Amino acid sequence: MAKQSTKTEAPTPREPLLVDANNTVAGRLATIVAKQLLQGEHVVVINAEKAVLSGDRSSLILQYKERLGLRTRTAPWKGPLHPRQPDRMLRRIIRGMVPWKKDRGRKAMKRLRVYTGTPDGLKTKRHLDVSEYERTGRRTIYLGEIARELGWKGSA
Repeated sequence: MAKQSTKTEAPTPREPLLVDANNTVAGRLATIVAKQLLQGEHVVVINAEKAVLSGDRSSLILQYKERLGLRTRTAPWKGPLHPRQPDRMLRRIIRGMVPWKKDRGRKAMKRLRVYTGTPDGLKTKRHLDVSEYERTGRRTIYLGEIARELGWKGSA
């Protein structure tokens, strides 16, 4: 009898899925990305500052500014800490759709990368088409605009 190898072969790493958030509604984008992450895919989201939120511009900015004031009374430096950068804001939106307190969700969130703009070294061939989730209507605001209102000094 031939002796079988007890080693398990490591799976070949696949290229990450590339998702362009340009003019895409952030919540709809987040549901698709969260599902891919939970299925074991590595996902890279680019142009996070160009993702849009639907709703009244002034009320959305006001909601985010009010959220910055939420702190604990005993130790306000301990949090809750709220993101001001658009890439972290989008990451937080995606995290809300993943069971991040469980092991499966923690592993899924480690497979996620979110960038403002497009990094130079990003050359993936696998694109996730999210063109059907592009913004509709007039009452929208970019995440980058909200971030600038909160004090983010990123690229203009």
